[in-house]
Amino acid sequence: MLVGYSSSSEEEEEDSEAAAATQSQSCSPKKKEKDGFPMPKKAKMEEYVSKTRLPLPDCLQTMFPDEEEPQTEDSSLHGGRIRSFKHERGNWATYVYFPYHPEEEFEELLEELLSAAASHGVVLTPQEEFHLSLSQTVVLRHHWIQPFMQSLRAGLTHCKRFVCSAGRLRVYCNAERTRTFLGMEAFTGHAQLLDLVRVIDQTLTEFQLETFYKDPSFHVSLAWCVGDLTEELKEITKELQSLVDERDDGPFHLNLDCAELRCRTGNKTFRFSLEA
Repeated sequence: MLVGYSSSSEEEEEDSEAAAATQSQSCSPKKKEKDGFPMPKKAKMEEYVSKTRLPLPDCLQTMFPDEEEPQTEDSSLHGGRIRSFKHERGNWATYVYFPYHPEEEFEELLEELLSAAASHGVVLTPQEEFHLSLSQTVVLRHHWIQPFMQSLRAGLTHCKRFVCSAGRLRVYCNAERTRTFLGMEAFTGHAQLLDLVRVIDQTLTEFQLETFYKDPSFHVSLAWCVGDLTEELKEITKELQSLVDERDDGPFHLNLDCAELRCRTGNKTFRFSLEA
């Protein structure tokens, strides 16, 4: 007759399991009950952790402020400039433009213009980059960015590249009267620029955003100052214009190759190549 015997390893395993069960019952604290049911292990652990967790040091708390804490605006960090609209999380400042890449002659002229303006008490700060705007600065929500760019790209499909030139100095001031600009107005390519504005305005209207000016003065901003110094700059514009017109090689013309339209939203730049 065959008799089944458990192996020594099986016996040891059963003994160890029994001992563990006995030890668990005798040593573990009695679980708290809620509505007649034992408290889940996860809830029990969270309760234990919350009681034993050490407080976070103050120095670390200040390193990671609450995300909902309102941001403060310090104009001194931006050369005294003031935002045209309040910064809000998820809002992206957006505008459409043609870039201008300065040449050596332009940089020399700009230095002369700034020096001449300073001699009359008007201190101007040169632009960090130069461009010709084809839209106002509007606000896009983050989830609008991709559909906005798709709409813009579709509208620009058959737009052709061209060249426009600027040469006449004009003074501009923003709507809030917080900044004054010295710009150079375009005198060629006006019709093509208007055609592009109509295309861009269609996309802006689609997203219920403000369109461009009805009678735009297309220009490249050269320099700016804080506050409304429109009158002060206009008084010396004739003198500044002579620096533009009376060059050794004749009047200076700022030429833009309008081959690639760009749209900047926040820290992202989208590029739209126009047909040759």
